[in-house]
Amino acid sequence: MQKSKLGIDFGKVERARSVARNIALDVQVFVDKYTTVAVERTLCRLLGIDGVNKDEAPLPNIVVDHIRRNNGLGEGVMFWLGNAVIETGLSPQQIAEEIDSGKLDITRLKIHSEEAILTALKPWIEASLNRIKERRERREKYLSTIGEGPRPYIYVIVATGNIYEDVVQAQAAARQGADIIAVIRTTGQSLLDYVPFGATTEGFGGTYATQENFRIMRTALDEVSEEVGRYIRLCNYCSGLCMPEIAVMGALEGLDVMLNDALYGILFRDINMQRTLVDQYFSRIINGFAGVIINTGEDNYLTTADGFDEAHTVLASDLINEQLALLAGLPEEQMGLGHAFELNPELENGFLYELAQAQMTREIFPKAPLKYMPPTKFMTGNIFRGHIQDALFNAVSIWTGQGIQLLGMLTEAIHTPFMSDRYLSIENARYIFSNMKNIGDEVEFKEDGIIRNRAKFVVERALSLLENMEKEGLFTALEKGLFADVKRPRNGGKGLDGVARKENNYINPFIAIMKGGSSL
Repeated sequence: MQKSKLGIDFGKVERARSVARNIALDVQVFVDKYTTVAVERTLCRLLGIDGVNKDEAPLPNIVVDHIRRNNGLGEGVMFWLGNAVIETGLSPQQIAEEIDSGKLDITRLKIHSEEAILTALKPWIEASLNRIKERRERREKYLSTIGEGPRPYIYVIVATGNIYEDVVQAQAAARQGADIIAVIRTTGQSLLDYVPFGATTEGFGGTYATQENFRIMRTALDEVSEEVGRYIRLCNYCSGLCMPEIAVMGALEGLDVMLNDALYGILFRDINMQRTLVDQYFSRIINGFAGVIINTGEDNYLTTADGFDEAHTVLASDLINEQLALLAGLPEEQMGLGHAFELNPELENGFLYELAQAQMTREIFPKAPLKYMPPTKFMTGNIFRGHIQDALFNAVSIWTGQGIQLLGMLTEAIHTPFMSDRYLSIENARYIFSNMKNIGDEVEFKEDGIIRNRAKFVVERALSLLENMEKEGLFTALEKGLFADVKRPRNGGKGLDGVARKENNYINPFIAIMKGGSSL
């Protein structure tokens, strides 16, 4: 049994993990029966369909919308496209162009066997799998040759709206000491049911996530990685209505980290829960195969609910996210499960409670590269206090061995950070990480003290919450607002019309192949 510095009862932790697995398995029964327009557009991309028509509508959307209009979505695009390849002799890309021009209805062609369809699609399936494998091997070669920075990885954000300006800021941040660069998406992109095409130079609060933007930034970070002598990881967001699509675009272009939560879009973007839970499964399969670390969004719970009273919901959600990820074949080493430094700074002994919760999370998920989020809710225009809050956050991180440290900015509540703001935050973190490097090895926690008792309390409350959820199921728990004080109806929210029950001819061999249990 693992030894706990906090005296955590790992019997209760394993009970909570077992309950979370039951909740996840119940969700998976539903997920296995359904597909979505986003999953099917992802399969189009995996078969080589890309680009936009004259109206700038993405061709994957054109194909999926054509099939849906003809009531064929439940059979899946691979069935219809493979069948059309046999009948027409065209490639999937050419078929998409013929559909767009109105010259071809692939739902009216002679039907062939599943075996014949898979044989017809094999060249495109293998090409996409090989491209993702090559991207993963490229990353691993960099890591084995030039290496990387120590953990906690210093993670910073660029968000200018212009991908070319983002490149300038990202390379500057890498030279200043950053290990992970996250390109924040433009406001509202998670609610678009399509992925924009090409390089973009305008965005509000961020930059559009497009495959070309991914390529541009990955190329720039490869250049600066070689310059600074350590591999710089690239992060973007595959949450929202296009979750699996953006996951596969990132896999094809060599992204390293993806924001990919099972519940975030439901709670904070009002995306339908059925849609999200189906989409997250395939997106995580893709991320697992590509060697991408996912980041989950539990930190957001504490921006709408109280960080002290609702800390147990973060742990409960981490456990559910862990189990859903395992069902998708994602290894623990790629699970950047989330938590946050979001207690009110006026709370007496708040630092001790934060320390307890961070150490607790580290002990419960020992293999995960945990993503620790900075203070945001209680940041004000007082940049001096803000810098101190960030320093305390950095101290907790190095003390408890976090994996990924999203740095706070002293101007958090004022404006998008300048490069100088980012420099000060990186300097703050590097100073504390070096000066306090081994404090976690040197300090023990008092028996029956504030820190140990806090961890015990949070574990017990998380277990109780999970046991209640097990009785009702995750869908009902979300309807009742058990996470983040946000209630969402099972049949409400955005994107429900894009969910379809799988029919008898449904084909998606990528699931088995990417999870490592099958081959063509």
